[in-house]
Amino acid sequence: MAGPTLNLDTARKKARIEIIPLIDVIFFLLATFVLFTLSLSRIQSLPVTLPVAQPQNVQSNPNDTTIYLQVSDEGTYYWKQGQGTAELISAVEIAPRLSDYRRTENNPRVLIRGDTKARFGAAVFALDEVRKSGIEQISVETVSSPTGK
Repeated sequence: MAGPTLNLDTARKKARIEIIPLIDVIFFLLATFVLFTLSLSRIQSLPVTLPVAQPQNVQSNPNDTTIYLQVSDEGTYYWKQGQGTAELISAVEIAPRLSDYRRTENNPRVLIRGDTKARFGAAVFALDEVRKSGIEQISVETVSSPTGK
């Protein structure tokens, strides 16, 4: 028989391990494991009854001379001294009133407050006017109040 002969050494090729498909399988298993563990962790919480802050009982002082300068959502201002009634004033009236108040009072104090929809720019304007007048005791109320109160 004359023909090509098979060489046994060339017929036995060495077995090779392809690593690229193994890497794909490892990443697939890793992603499956991560997704599975994320679905197992449920956020659980305990019902907690938290205390509610009570408003401080402020006793009215008939000798209170504090100025309450309220800013409304329309950009208008309300002036109230002590326990009196609030009156509507314009932005131009703030500076002269504050300077008169500072001259007449030994210990001038101003509380700036806003209603529920007051704009921040108007409140900053009022704060700047109080600072320009030289009054050092300035407070900003953090609780909104009804307009004109």
